Amino acid sequence: MAPRFPLITVTLRREDGVPWDSFVVITHPSTEALNLGIDRVRLSPASAGTVAMIVARPVVDEREVLDVAELVVGEGLAGDNYRARGNSRTEDGQAHPEAQVTLMNAHAVDLCAGGDRGRWSQAGDQFYVDFDLAIDNIPAGTRLQLGTAVIEVSAKPHTGCAKFAERFGIAAARWVNSLPDARLRGNNAMVIEPGTVSTGGKIAKIL
Repeated sequence: MAPRFPLITVTLRREDGVPWDSFVVITHPSTEALNLGIDRVRLSPASAGTVAMIVARPVVDEREVLDVAELVVGEGLAGDNYRARGNSRTEDGQAHPEAQVTLMNAHAVDLCAGGDRGRWSQAGDQFYVDFDLAIDNIPAGTRLQLGTAVIEVSAKPHTGCAKFAERFGIAAARWVNSLPDARLRGNNAMVIEPGTVSTGGKIAKIL
């Protein structure tokens, strides 16, 4: 577990000392703190691991943590806005076929979130897993058993964006992009066979 970074309450006072407003500041981990925890990411199991959290995005910037989820061919996670949201970078504006679902290592997101599991979902991925997502372990084309579903790792890179930096800090955004082969930010995948996935369930390479 990553070290927890505190929430700091800042109180603004009038000249006579009477408080008139306050707000909470979320502190972000430094590059040094992130690097100190990278070995835990690298120690994630390479053949079979565990689904630590499942998150749907019903609409932009909303999150719903799920105990059980359904994966649908061509649609991704049922109840997620993958298809409705589309993609501004595709020629027709439609959702990118190679980014139906995204996975991120649970230890990597925990480091970025300063040890606060309640903030994991802000990363915007659907599956947080204790599993080695590095390119040398699961290159593009690798098929994974995710619950009863089968997904295929796509070649489309998954990188930290401006929203990631806003939520976890500049250091975290740079850190997840610093080692592309390690896929600290995670990876994109396509649903090959539909099925059900549960929190605490299994993710494994299909050999």
